[in-house]
Amino acid sequence: MGLLKEEKSKRLPRWIKTIFFLITMLLSLVVFSAPILVVVADALLPSALLSAAASPSSSSLSLQSLSSHLSNYDFRYSLIDIPLISIIRSAVILCVYSLCDGPNLSRGPYLSIATVFSVSSLLFVSFKASFVFGNPSIDRGGYVRGMEVALFACSLALAIGHVVVAYRTSCRERRKLLVYQIDIEAVSLLPSIPFLSQIIK
Repeated sequence: MGLLKEEKSKRLPRWIKTIFFLITMLLSLVVFSAPILVVVADALLPSALLSAAASPSSSSLSLQSLSSHLSNYDFRYSLIDIPLISIIRSAVILCVYSLCDGPNLSRGPYLSIATVFSVSSLLFVSFKASFVFGNPSIDRGGYVRGMEVALFACSLALAIGHVVVAYRTSCRERRKLLVYQIDIEAVSLLPSIPFLSQIIK
């Protein structure tokens, strides 16, 4: 009986360690792939919210409704430009991210372009929100109005998310380059130390 209790007490910490290890690996994977996840969310979420706001009974925008939105576009009332801006923003940032290597991710065009596109779209969406929600005479119903608020909030949050993720990616790559530079300098200094050079030989 005593041996069985000891075995059970040993198994419990192993399960805890395994779960902790899996959670840590999952979090590191999410952090490493954060730019891709934000791009995918930016391309899909605003379109889904617009579809819910435009047609609550259907789950997606059809080509006919999309062409109708574009043909009847009015900056003060139309919302089709919000997901289009999100798609263009995410596509440009994804292209720049995929073309950049370590040094360019640390201080190159990725952070600059992500910041420029995100801030520009942030200003556009904020300016448009003042027209869409500034006219109290238009009553679109509680559900549609809620979806519109969610659409604008999602676009604004994803624009800020692009900047935050780009900045954190830049800092991470900068730390990698710094560690790599320290390692190279340490290896280059080894021959100048007689004791260490004899050990290496």
